[in-house]
Amino acid sequence: MSKTIVAVIDAGGRGSALIDAYAASPLVDELIAIPGNDLMQINTEKPVHIFPDLKTTQKDEILKICKDNSVSFIDVAQDNAVEAGVSDILRDNNFKVVGASKESGQLEWDKCFSREFMVKYNLPVPKFWKFQNKDEAKTFIQTQTEQPFVIKASGLAEGKGVIIAQTIAQSLDAVDQMAKFGTSGETFLIEEFLDGEEFSSYAISDGNTFQYIASAQDHKKVFDGDKGLNTGGMGCSAPALVVDENIEKQIMEIFHETFEGLKKENKPYHGILYLGGIVVAGKVFIIEYNCRWGDPEVECILPGIKNDWYEVGLSVAEGKLNDETIEYDGKSRIVVAAASKGYPEDYSAVKGSEIIGMDDLIGTPNVKVYTAGVRKSDGKYIANGGRLFFVVAEGHDVIKARDVAYDALEKVSIPNGNGEDLLHYRHDIGYRDVLRIKNS
Repeated sequence: MSKTIVAVIDAGGRGSALIDAYAASPLVDELIAIPGNDLMQINTEKPVHIFPDLKTTQKDEILKICKDNSVSFIDVAQDNAVEAGVSDILRDNNFKVVGASKESGQLEWDKCFSREFMVKYNLPVPKFWKFQNKDEAKTFIQTQTEQPFVIKASGLAEGKGVIIAQTIAQSLDAVDQMAKFGTSGETFLIEEFLDGEEFSSYAISDGNTFQYIASAQDHKKVFDGDKGLNTGGMGCSAPALVVDENIEKQIMEIFHETFEGLKKENKPYHGILYLGGIVVAGKVFIIEYNCRWGDPEVECILPGIKNDWYEVGLSVAEGKLNDETIEYDGKSRIVVAAASKGYPEDYSAVKGSEIIGMDDLIGTPNVKVYTAGVRKSDGKYIANGGRLFFVVAEGHDVIKARDVAYDALEKVSIPNGNGEDLLHYRHDIGYRDVLRIKNS
């Protein structure tokens, strides 16, 4: 009897969480992660093969690996891979795939297209203006009396291509900063700033129908109190309590109109769609779409899904999502991202340093650890990136989950020999919902 082999196209915490979810299926025998990371094996006894020298965009090499290993099913989970058309080449070669096509993935990798799509299908968006010329953008800013603005690179920028500018001077500087995103910043948006509470919601579609999964609340800023630069995400909590019955109804309508709009555009959607939203005076506005799981949201949503995730993925690939009813266990979870000090800017002083206490952390009861920028060498855990690992804990509410996560994090450090810990993480993940519970 042939083996069932699942491949995940991702390297970081998101990929680690997906490997864990697929490995939990009794139907899955082996796993492949492209490129993967050294510690994707820690949550399962099933074999996990990694290809650390590959990039997620090397579609011909990925296709060859999948053919050579007789892969049964592939999850294209990473944004650059979607833009590169990895899902397309795999589907063209008759593989079963969950992951947006290059065309439908334009909702993420081209934010100007995405905003224009939203307007076309009457979806709730802030005011926005599109620019390709810096001087024209600066002239526009100087004629405006209302601040702040949000300046966004149109292309992919690892979650860091958004700048909130409070003043005209900051807006002008943000326009100049678009250059640091290379081709992704050649076209950019200036948007109206919306003052509200943000959330992330997830749905999954097989190209015909969709199901809502859950909502979470990400924490993008690097420091406590939502201070500092934007990051790929410093942690999140799920479920997001801001998403009440009224908000969820609006979210469902947005998802419905989005998937229907994509069908009308001849871009049927197959995979996870992430709606980044904001609630302003009880009304939902769309901040952005991502055409894959968010990272770290997936780390605290997937563990709560009661279904066999391989069976869900297969139903998407085969256009049979109606055969599944996604169930959530109702527990609260929190995930805290542990990063190299200096992230998201210069963390070169940390790279190559030993992380102390990882074995104790990984062995903590009722805690999951998903790794990203960590490599293992001679039995030691070595910092090898910005965001290093993610600690996930659960409880009957976010307060309990948070206590467990932060107790576990006390076991790890990156000492520099001068009494300084080079491991950085926020200490207030989930703070909005903690306050809601304490004030209720």
